[in-house]
Amino acid sequence: MIKEIKVPSPGESVTEVSIDSWLVKDGDYVKIDQAIAEIASDKTMLTLYSEYSGTIKILVNPGEVIAVGTVVCSIDTSAAPSSTSSENKVTVTESKIQTQETSSEHYAKNLPSASAQKLMEEKGIHQVEGTGKDGRITKADVINSLQQNTEVSSSTSSTLPQEIQTHATYGTRNVRREKMSMLRKKVAERLVSVKNETAMLTTFNEVDLSAITALRAKYKDKFKEVHQVGLGFMSFFAKACCEAIKAYPIINAQIDNDEILFFDYVDMGIAVSTERGLVVPVVRNCESLSLAQIEKEILDLATKARNNKLKIEELMNGTFTITNGGVFGSLMSTPIINPPQSAILGMHAIKERPIVVDGQVVVRPMMYIALSYDHRIIDGKESVSFLVRVKELLEDPARLLLEI
Repeated sequence: MIKEIKVPSPGESVTEVSIDSWLVKDGDYVKIDQAIAEIASDKTMLTLYSEYSGTIKILVNPGEVIAVGTVVCSIDTSAAPSSTSSENKVTVTESKIQTQETSSEHYAKNLPSASAQKLMEEKGIHQVEGTGKDGRITKADVINSLQQNTEVSSSTSSTLPQEIQTHATYGTRNVRREKMSMLRKKVAERLVSVKNETAMLTTFNEVDLSAITALRAKYKDKFKEVHQVGLGFMSFFAKACCEAIKAYPIINAQIDNDEILFFDYVDMGIAVSTERGLVVPVVRNCESLSLAQIEKEILDLATKARNNKLKIEELMNGTFTITNGGVFGSLMSTPIINPPQSAILGMHAIKERPIVVDGQVVVRPMMYIALSYDHRIIDGKESVSFLVRVKELLEDPARLLLEI
């Protein structure tokens, strides 16, 4: 019996998705609950699982944009594993031999041999048309592809200005074209809309992290023993922002047409970098959580994000966001607001720098922090005061626990 597999809805606001990649090949035998594809929406990635056991027929190509509910593959539940999987054994009947050859062709098509794979990795080539047995990519196919790319580069250079053509060039000059994922396209659209639709400004300050560094060094082992989670910097920053928002609630507010929405809670978005782009899972009611609870929530959400296990509801309706460019070495930046939020805090790299304390020059672990905000509802006085409050709490972390 033929059973259809449709794209499930990732969330109420999602109407279309794309197949990021198939985890199985056309004609493979799949088992019930086996992961068969990764699906990209404009918010996150999700895994599609087979609802049946049988032979799969793939109906949608990777990268193709489709509506939620579209049939992407079918499963022939009448097929047996021994006659359809990639581990078929040779049988004596002509029909079964033909079946095995067909399955083998699907499996080998455009798969590189060991020598071809090595050469492709060395030359940075990702796509080559296979001409070997059953469509397999051979080393000769890779060499021919390199020669063709060289010819294309040569023909392209003839269209360049004369002053460029007269200069000697060294090394390869290949150009690779790659389709943007839905997640990347949505990020691009949102970034442009933020710049166009908000009056975004950024204010900066710097924080002496000596006290937090000493606190972590003294208690990190005991903290992990008691709470089964590490004590990082992010929980201190999240807690400091929540306390500062109590004093300056406009930082946590949002514009809704001609009204301003004020929230008596802080749903803290924590930007997480994944292989497929930046996502911002949300820690709910962050203002009510302890440092340990915040660390556990962040670890859980970050792990889900990197394993493509986040649910749509875990990405929605944040009221304030923290992003940490410091993990990549950024010393200073202007983070972009995550709409419809009105502000975002940017953390940066910790660097030992000389500063003046009580008239003496000392070396301290310092971090620049940045607050980007929507000037339509947040004034300069409020943004600067908020950032100063965050700085005070971080430089004297005991105040975070005492809430003073």
